[in-house]
Amino acid sequence: MSSPTPSTLRVGRRYRAKRLNGPYDAIVIGSGIGGLTAAACLSKMGKKVVVFEQHYTAGGFTHSYDRNGYEWDVGVHYIGDMGADHTMAKRLFDHVTDGELKWAPMDANYDRLFIGDRQIDLMAGPKAFVDSLKNDFPDEHQAIDTYMGYLNQVAKALPGVTLAKVLPNLLAGPFRRLANRKAPAFLNRPTQEVLEGLTGNQELIAALTGQWGDNGLVPTESSFIIHSLIARHYLYGGYYPVGGASEMAKTIIPVIQQSGGEVFTYADVKEILVEKGRAVGVLMADGETVRAPAVISNAGVYNTFGPLLADNAPHKAFYQMKLGNVQRSMASVCLYIGIQDTAENLQLPKTNFWIYPGTDHANQVDNFLKAPDEHDIPLTYISFPSAKDPSFAARYPGRATVEIVAPGPFEWYADWADKPWGKRGEDYEAKKEAYSQRLLEKLYEKMPQLRGKVDYYELSTPLSTDYFCRYSTGEIYGLDHNPERFEQDWLKPKTRIPGLYLTGQDVMTCGVVGAMVGGLLTTVAISGLKGLPLAKKMFVG
Repeated sequence: MSSPTPSTLRVGRRYRAKRLNGPYDAIVIGSGIGGLTAAACLSKMGKKVVVFEQHYTAGGFTHSYDRNGYEWDVGVHYIGDMGADHTMAKRLFDHVTDGELKWAPMDANYDRLFIGDRQIDLMAGPKAFVDSLKNDFPDEHQAIDTYMGYLNQVAKALPGVTLAKVLPNLLAGPFRRLANRKAPAFLNRPTQEVLEGLTGNQELIAALTGQWGDNGLVPTESSFIIHSLIARHYLYGGYYPVGGASEMAKTIIPVIQQSGGEVFTYADVKEILVEKGRAVGVLMADGETVRAPAVISNAGVYNTFGPLLADNAPHKAFYQMKLGNVQRSMASVCLYIGIQDTAENLQLPKTNFWIYPGTDHANQVDNFLKAPDEHDIPLTYISFPSAKDPSFAARYPGRATVEIVAPGPFEWYADWADKPWGKRGEDYEAKKEAYSQRLLEKLYEKMPQLRGKVDYYELSTPLSTDYFCRYSTGEIYGLDHNPERFEQDWLKPKTRIPGLYLTGQDVMTCGVVGAMVGGLLTTVAISGLKGLPLAKKMFVG
């Protein structure tokens, strides 16, 4: 069996030892959006930063790829808070791209929920959002109003949670305890528990939690913190980067280069070098040693405190113990679909579809995972990127794309984990094909005009996520966002190993903006007092 044709979309400079131009002020392992954000923020402070990415292209889950005349994003399905310059997310994007990244709004109805036989539209703007929900649930006005108040209370409490991650240890503990006393009691309770305190209407609860796939944890298990962050993030609608997801890395890299830095691809870091108890650089796969006073890992905590650290590294045993207090997030599959027609002709919307068999998200997931052939898919997310990106038609005339994301545990594909990408055999391809057909039927149920028009499709699995992004069980959201995760005081930029820092989604939360905030916090932690103006600019304006 031949391998798929490699993507031609390549962002970043291919690594060669002779292309290194040190000395560097900082090394970043991994070019996900958290790592790129940290590198760009440090560059704007005059630091020379080198980013090492093992993949053939930069961007992590924000990269794009092309095949057979089509292009898809792999993780940037939509972003909130991009419609106004005063939001923290927009300020941060403008900061790290010098304002070069442009955004296109989705439809006012940015998310459409299908819960059993019922359709519920989520509308952009707080008033429209509330009015639409009240129209759908006329007996639940008070519960909806109280819910919106809860979101505001969480927003007011979060600066305390965030600041505690960059304070020195002696101050962080007392500050965290003070912040917790002032925070609402429901702040870090399970999402389902909080909402059932507002209403007994399970359809309303299912609607309010209809975006749970954005953090990968069902409402009975997720923290209300992550639920609130996601809900507020999209209150003013969804946006898509003009030019596709790869424009993120494309517009950030020049900012990193301004201070002499670079983003290298095919740059595989084998080990974080620790000497006399301090991180001093990295060992590359080609045997090259690169040194810097700061090493920033955007590789996730499992990789950082696992294979990237020697067994005798100081504090490794401590972090290995702490890893027992967190869990890897869900894995998924994604079906990438190409159609030889325009998004306009096909009537593809700028609206995401979330399809659920019923209101009981947790039991639906449990039943499906135990017996996938006997139960309906518990969550099907459908995105139409070619409709969202106004530049797509010019770049790919007469073409359209669709993406479908659904749960897909690593265990389903573990038998092929030791096989090379693109050559895992007929049984693997048959398993993928069976799931692909189920997902295509989900699409045709909602978009019958697409039946018979699909030109090309391919399914990525958790093995793809492991191969390209080094998440060994396909955990696309890093760590589970349960209440226990938000009680881990070691999930912060500064580690116990001097010179070693964390960044990305494991520092704060998942999602593009969550990972970017991780990058910002890492910059502040490294810069100390010099980073305070940047923090004020981003968080306050």
